[in-house]
Amino acid sequence: MTEFAYRQGRLYAEDVPLERIAASVGTPFYCYSSKALESRYQAFADALKGIDATISYALKANSNQAVIATFAGLGAGADVVSEGELRRALAAGVPAHKIYFAGVGKTRAEMEYALGVGIAEFNVESEPELELLSQLATSAGRTASVAVRVNPDVDAGTHAKITTGRKENKFGIDIDQARAVYGRARRLPGIKLMGISVHIGSQLTQLDPYRLAFARMADLALALKADGHPIEVLDCGGGLGVRYLSEQPPPISTYAALIGEAARKTGCRVVVEPGRALVAEAGVLVASVIYVKDGTAKSFVVIDAAMNDLIRPTLYEAYHEVVPVRQKAADSLERPVDIVGPICESGDYIAKDRAFPEVAAGELVAIKTAGAYGAVMASSYNTRLLAPEVMVRGGEFDVVRPRPSYDDLIGQDRVPAWIARSDDRLADDRHARERLVHLPKTGRTAKKGVA
Repeated sequence: MTEFAYRQGRLYAEDVPLERIAASVGTPFYCYSSKALESRYQAFADALKGIDATISYALKANSNQAVIATFAGLGAGADVVSEGELRRALAAGVPAHKIYFAGVGKTRAEMEYALGVGIAEFNVESEPELELLSQLATSAGRTASVAVRVNPDVDAGTHAKITTGRKENKFGIDIDQARAVYGRARRLPGIKLMGISVHIGSQLTQLDPYRLAFARMADLALALKADGHPIEVLDCGGGLGVRYLSEQPPPISTYAALIGEAARKTGCRVVVEPGRALVAEAGVLVASVIYVKDGTAKSFVVIDAAMNDLIRPTLYEAYHEVVPVRQKAADSLERPVDIVGPICESGDYIAKDRAFPEVAAGELVAIKTAGAYGAVMASSYNTRLLAPEVMVRGGEFDVVRPRPSYDDLIGQDRVPAWIARSDDRLADDRHARERLVHLPKTGRTAKKGVA
C-alpha cells in the first residue's frame, strides 16, 4: 500500500495526512486513493495487452460512485449483480453496452430494466431464469445477449463463504448439464447465445484453481462450437486475491497468461471481472481510540469503528493490519490486545490477540486494505451513522459520501397511522388531566389524585 505511507511520523494518503481528513470529517471514515485505483487498473490493462479483453469492474467490492467513475474514465466496464448496481454503473458513466449482469436471483423487474437500457450480456445461472428472460425479451421486442454461467466444480481454495465454483454452491449450471442447456437456449425466442461465464470464488491466491476452471471452460467452448453454437465470449469472472497478512497472490501477468491461453485455444474474446484486486489496497478505515480497557484476562482498545463499519473480521475471520496514524518509535513496546468497537456484540471486533503499541484515548488508528467489502457492506446497526467516504488525489481530498445525520437515519422510518392515532388520544387525555389539575380558583377545585 505505497499510497498510504508514513512521512515524518504521520500516516499519509498520497500527499494528504490522514489527521487532516479526520479533523475535517470526524471519525470513523473511509479513505480511498485515486492513484492506487488507477495504478491497479493499469496493471490489469498492461497484463492483458495483446488479448481481446474487456476489464469489467465488479461493483460488489466497492460501489461508491467516485470509485466506479474512476474506472469508467479508464475504459472499464461493469460487472453488476442487481438493478441497483446497474443503475449505479450507468450513473457513474459506464456505457450500457459494457455492463454484464450476473447473479443467481435476477427478478422480473431487474431483467426488464436491463433489457430496456441495452446491457452487454446477461450471465444466466439457471434454466428458469433463461426461460423468463426469453419471455421478457420477446414481449419487449428485444434480444437478450446471454452467456450461461457454468459451475466447473473447482475448489477455489478460499474461505467457504466466498467459494462459488463447487457443485454444492448455489451458483451456475453444472458443467455436465451445460450442453443440454445450450441446446434448450438455442430454441428459445429472444435469446442470443454469446458465450460461457465462470466465476469460482473470491480472494484466490493460487493459480491452479484458475488453470483447471479455464481449461474446463475452454473445452466446453470447443464442444459447444462443434454443436453449432456461436460461442464468442469467455467471461472469466474475477476473484484474484490480495495480501492482507502473509498471502502471496500470483502476479497479474501470470494470471492474465492463463486467460490468454484460453482465448487463443477457443478463438474467443474474454471478459475479466476484478473487484477486490482493484480496490482493496486502495482504501483504509480511520478510527479514533475511545478507551483503553485493561481486564483481568484481556486488554481492549475500544475504537469508534465497529463491525457495522467493517464486518469482514467477524463474518470471514478476516485479518486487517491496524496501525497508529502517528507512528510509534521503533523500540516501542507492544502487547496483545483485542481491538474492538462499541457495538453490543461479542463479535464486534477488528482484531483479536493482536500485538499493538501503547495508545491512548483520542489517538487515531488506520485499518488497512479496507477498500473492498468495507463501506459497501456497512450497516446502521445499533443506530450508528454510516462512516463517510473520502477520496484523495495528490494533495487534495473530497468527501464522496457524507456521513448522514441522525435525523436522516431516523427519518427513514414511518409510524403507522394506528400508532399515531393512539398517540393522539393519549396526548388528548394527558392534556385533559393537566387542565383539571391547573384549573383557576373560581369556586371549583382541582380533582385530587389526577396527574
